[in-house]
Amino acid sequence: MAGNRSKATQPILFFDTGIGGLSVLKEAQNLMPNAPIVYAADYAGMPYGMKSEEELSTRIPLLLGRLVERYNPQLVTIACNTASTIALDVVRSVLDIPVVGTVPAIKPASLVTKTGVIGLLGTRATIRQPYVDRLAAEFASDKTLIRFGAPDLVEAAETKLRGQTSNQKFIDDAVAGLLKQEHGDQIDTVVLACTHFPLVQEELQKSFVRAIQFIDGSRGIAQRINYLTSDTEWPKTAKNGTFVTTGAVTQLQPYHQTLTHFGLTEFDEL
Repeated sequence: MAGNRSKATQPILFFDTGIGGLSVLKEAQNLMPNAPIVYAADYAGMPYGMKSEEELSTRIPLLLGRLVERYNPQLVTIACNTASTIALDVVRSVLDIPVVGTVPAIKPASLVTKTGVIGLLGTRATIRQPYVDRLAAEFASDKTLIRFGAPDLVEAAETKLRGQTSNQKFIDDAVAGLLKQEHGDQIDTVVLACTHFPLVQEELQKSFVRAIQFIDGSRGIAQRINYLTSDTEWPKTAKNGTFVTTGAVTQLQPYHQTLTHFGLTEFDEL
């Protein structure tokens, strides 16, 4: 069956507080290398992990409504665990296009752990959400889940993608936050429940010293996007993608090399 050419020019919209969603975009581009991309970063609202649920459940749908109106995407991906666990249902209720969320990969972690002790690193807002409680109850009720809020890892990832050296203390503090808890010494699997965190996975592994399995949901999200757009006949060649920020475009200069690597060469302000 021929693909749908009418959708070929409609982009996939990725949304995050900053550049953490690049970990999801990377997996999506492996499956759909020529899909047009708009990547939106809410730098004016960063960090989400320190904001209240009420503030985010209002801010995120409003921003996504404006983005959808401007760029006419065929699908929205909320490439942010905090935003998804708080606002996904609201966003889906106000947009009339598919919305893919990002949730902590507790289920796959529960399938691979050997010790039955799983660490979960996220923002403070994410780890306290009832959504996480429900995932743990449904998929890891016979496991020990140790949570730690590590908002400084967001800055560590942002620093790294600016081409600078991340603050090692941020990395070490996050690891220590898991290990110092009861049964922390038995952790063999860690869920990276923030899309920024896979960007510093190598640094986290070094801080753990012993081998750890790191799990995040980026590949599964990409597969879901690919499935939902399977009737689209993408262009034969990739076109330049757009990076839009709620902050100032001038603040993106340190990220240009990284963004160009992902084909994001056009810049805009919301």
